[in-house]
Amino acid sequence: MTMHDILAAQRAAFQAELPVSLAVRKDRLKRAAAMIADNADRFCDALSEDFGHRSREQSMVTDIAASVAPLKHALKHVDRWSRPERRPVTAPLGLLGAKGWIEFQPKGVVGVIAPWNFPVNLIMAPLSGVLAAGNRAMVKTSEFTPRVAALFAEVCPNYFAADELAFVSGGPEIGKQFSGLPFDHLIFTGATGIGRHILHAAADNLTPVTLELGGKSPVIFGRSADVKRGTERVAIGKMLNAGQICLAPDYMLVPSDQEQAVVDGLKQSVSAMYPTLLANPDYTSIINDRHHQRLQDWLEDARTKGATIETVNPANEDFAASNSRKMPLHIVRDATDDMTVMQEEIFGPILPVRRYDTIDGAIAEVNRRDRPLGLYYFGNDDGERRRVLDRTISGGVTLDDVIFHISNEELPFGGIGPSGMGAYHGHDGFRTFSHARAVYRQSRFDIAKLAGLKPPYGKATLASAKRQMK
Repeated sequence: MTMHDILAAQRAAFQAELPVSLAVRKDRLKRAAAMIADNADRFCDALSEDFGHRSREQSMVTDIAASVAPLKHALKHVDRWSRPERRPVTAPLGLLGAKGWIEFQPKGVVGVIAPWNFPVNLIMAPLSGVLAAGNRAMVKTSEFTPRVAALFAEVCPNYFAADELAFVSGGPEIGKQFSGLPFDHLIFTGATGIGRHILHAAADNLTPVTLELGGKSPVIFGRSADVKRGTERVAIGKMLNAGQICLAPDYMLVPSDQEQAVVDGLKQSVSAMYPTLLANPDYTSIINDRHHQRLQDWLEDARTKGATIETVNPANEDFAASNSRKMPLHIVRDATDDMTVMQEEIFGPILPVRRYDTIDGAIAEVNRRDRPLGLYYFGNDDGERRRVLDRTISGGVTLDDVIFHISNEELPFGGIGPSGMGAYHGHDGFRTFSHARAVYRQSRFDIAKLAGLKPPYGKATLASAKRQMK
């Protein structure tokens, strides 16, 4: 079947099924969770093969458990989410017996375009909202994780009919065709540059789009921050998946007189967690040679332009002699705006550390860049924390840690501006993939006459207009 055939079959099945019962939605959520849980070991193997090496335990947490959990969360709450929402009716209509409410309908067929960095979770997490809302779905998997893509294509038919859920694989040309299909909604997770192309393609069909992009997510250390605890938490977030996370700390802003303490704290934390790297099963490889070379080129660019680069290599291992694509953390000091590492999202184990003299200077640094997907503040000064929250704009915020706001299913996850549009997760995901349909039931009285809308117009019409303007 072609992609157009799959879409046509799903749309026909969706239309024939309406209304989509809660029992059907719950059954699909259960089957989706079972598809991942039953094949967890195989997915972990496929992830490690695609990356060159990826920690099995990390994959169990970040891709397997993090896929099953939102599906089960939706299963638990979909009854409540689906209830019609009563709305008050403008006076005097409400007093005369008119009623208004919202019913949440499925949109139809949702397209999901997934990235390579968490290629299981970033399919299944959106699907929790897609399926809870009563939709069917087509998924375009990443060509950078072909073994994961092949496994999804293999196991999905054991749990879902093709007119419920289907997977499509292929390179950029297939992705281009997929994004141009007339879906009822399209969600894309990936790079900002590609997101622009997705938006253009969807515009031809007037397809509503949710874009989960990235950007340079900053860490601001306030003067009151606990440096030891803070640097350990930044190190955990930066080294997870070797920094290949859309929400990874992308650069740090630290008080000038604390820069050395922060750098020392990062080194100590990384060395304690990863005393070795090359043979360490807990540490992930860079996804492919092209991305590995890109990171090396950016480091060389920073060196050439005057940066001081400190490599955190506790065991003094020879990475140049290895073909594993593992890469230690590189702390970039004295990074300037003309360096690529301060212009592009890094997506790897490179962390620029920049100094500031006042908190307003740090805020200005954030605000002169594109609005990021995440922002992280460490500190115990309530007033300063409030100022950072009030004077910056980002997709989401984690205070006194990094990344964790994405893990709360009761918080919307999404970007703003170049870091994305729209949000999902939990109840917000259910609403994103639902059509909020307004329903108004008229009173038995002749409202048109009372409102002055029934010809012939005259004094009653003008009196009605004046009442409404009050």
